[in-house]
Amino acid sequence: MKIVIAPQGFKGSLTALHIARAIESGVKQVMPDAETVLVPAADGGDGTLQALVDNSAGSIETAAVSDPLGRPIEATWGAMGDGETAVIEMAGASGLALLARDELDPLITTTYGTGELFTAALDAGYRRFIVGIGGSATNDCGAGLAQALGISLLDASGNELARGGAALAGIDHVDMSSFDKRLRGLEVTVACDVNNPLCGDDGASAVFGPQKGAKTPEIIQQLDNALSRFADVVEHDLDVEVRSLPGAGAAGGLGAGLMAFLGARLNAGVDIVLDAVGLDAALEGADLVITGEGQIDHSSIFNKTPVGVAERAKKRSIPVIAIAGGLGEGYRETHDKGIDATFTLISGPMSLDDAMADTANLLSSVTEEIMRTVEIGRSLKR
Repeated sequence: MKIVIAPQGFKGSLTALHIARAIESGVKQVMPDAETVLVPAADGGDGTLQALVDNSAGSIETAAVSDPLGRPIEATWGAMGDGETAVIEMAGASGLALLARDELDPLITTTYGTGELFTAALDAGYRRFIVGIGGSATNDCGAGLAQALGISLLDASGNELARGGAALAGIDHVDMSSFDKRLRGLEVTVACDVNNPLCGDDGASAVFGPQKGAKTPEIIQQLDNALSRFADVVEHDLDVEVRSLPGAGAAGGLGAGLMAFLGARLNAGVDIVLDAVGLDAALEGADLVITGEGQIDHSSIFNKTPVGVAERAKKRSIPVIAIAGGLGEGYRETHDKGIDATFTLISGPMSLDDAMADTANLLSSVTEEIMRTVEIGRSLKR
């Protein structure tokens, strides 16, 4: 029996690889001769870098970069085992988690540090990039990233713009003459699960600005006007229309910036990851798929790992079982998306802290019981 084990990491507990190994342990308790194929996965958000590195026998590298307020920090990027693909998680350099609540200010926060991560990967010889853009603290259209890569954003007097979203109101010209020549011919794929345009009521500033510190309607409008000005100048100088493109508003307009400056493609994060880890090849000849994530609920039907895995398995008529740390409201909706049965690893009263501390053992135990049930089904079929 061939069993593909393709879970996401459980946030705050174990990585996807450790989750997969714990599930495998439970399988082997019942079916020691089963062929198990481990495919640690992610959806483009937390855990993506780790999953891609683990799957490819790559490594996690460290670089000195700037945080969203320009302070020096160390951030990580992933070097995949193919020697060609780098994984950048912008949250590591330009994310909300790097700032205290009273430091959030999209008028001045910058993606400069994310650009420095690109430079570190370029210095190491990488030419293909997978970029996760969730959890940003910025609203600067990737202007800081562009400046870190040698692209000049100038005002009407020919002066370089200050960093931050507010400064974009003064942009007059994009000067590509000094940009890093290694950017030519890069392949950049962005994991993006929102379709928001750059500007307007559904744009970056209006929808995501408040969580980044845009506290008043006036600040939101100021930022939206600045992004609109950026879109005008980019269209004029680079002949790239980003204002209304789906996903342009992702990560405070970083989606727009990556498309404009690096010719990036935006795709659903889970699809990018599942393609990169080779799930389709792993599914060939499989009899069962086991997937999972920390919480399965209504939101899981929207570009999350278990459903993404299940949809691919169903194209091959392979049954799918999902294991979650917890089952929330609407979890049964995943049954309409290809997941045949869903289990929680909690079998009795237990605190969250205890469950997270013992996740591996709990996973192994529940998987063992699942596989015993599978064995019953196989015997009845005979």
